[in-house]
Amino acid sequence: MIWICATCAVETDDLPEPPDACAVCEDERQWVPEQGQRWTTVDRLREAGTRIRVEAVEDDLWGLRAEPEVGIGQQTMVVRVPEGVLLFDCVGYIDDAAVELVRSLGPALAVASSHPHMYGLQTEWARALGDVPVLVAAPDAEWVRRRDPLVELYDEQRQVAPGLTLHRVGGHFRGQAVVEWTAGAEGRGVLLAGDAVFPNPDRRSMSFMRSYPNRIPLSGNVVQRVAGQLEALHFDRLYNNFGTAVPSGAKAMLRRSADRHAAWTRGDFDHLT
Repeated sequence: MIWICATCAVETDDLPEPPDACAVCEDERQWVPEQGQRWTTVDRLREAGTRIRVEAVEDDLWGLRAEPEVGIGQQTMVVRVPEGVLLFDCVGYIDDAAVELVRSLGPALAVASSHPHMYGLQTEWARALGDVPVLVAAPDAEWVRRRDPLVELYDEQRQVAPGLTLHRVGGHFRGQAVVEWTAGAEGRGVLLAGDAVFPNPDRRSMSFMRSYPNRIPLSGNVVQRVAGQLEALHFDRLYNNFGTAVPSGAKAMLRRSADRHAAWTRGDFDHLT
């Protein structure tokens, strides 16, 4: 039985009984509910009426969400290039209709995630799409809860197809990754950022955190390092792992936000507190 953590929706190995705990949620970057660890399965979710909703995001980019929400509730990004499609940040649910929809977009090239909180049912999706590779940044290999031959590790970057590349930038997790899609946004470039950076409600800035739910910030030095790595990529538009977009000017917003974060953590504005 493949078990799914009810809190983070990360899949387990095939086990007769669920584990006592979810290692991903026990880590300081996630959380375990006050009521304790809970597990579910695809069959239980299906019986409860869960389905996948598909939304066209922009040309050659689609978003997949589980309804009702499963686990953290991320939106899977399905990006299409001439060679095929990449699934990024898989939801913790799968159904036949969504698999057929993805298949209709072109041959699946790979499944990948920005970081362990987004692993979801990555292996289940990879198997349903023809046993395609599950690409995992090597520094995060320890967090893979379903050890499977489809898992392939990469180091600093992995080109999925021309113009579609995974880059490890670190920060939130050591293996935190983003997708650079150079043809997106009418050729201005799109960054699928996961939560390496996270657009804020003011739509003028971004956040950089070690833990979002537990409000643990990254240091200014790490934020400047991550921002510098991202600035070298080709993008003008950015999407996070919940579908929130910075439609244009994302690189300039990234720089302003990184400088502000570094200044506050350095103590430049302590006189205002």
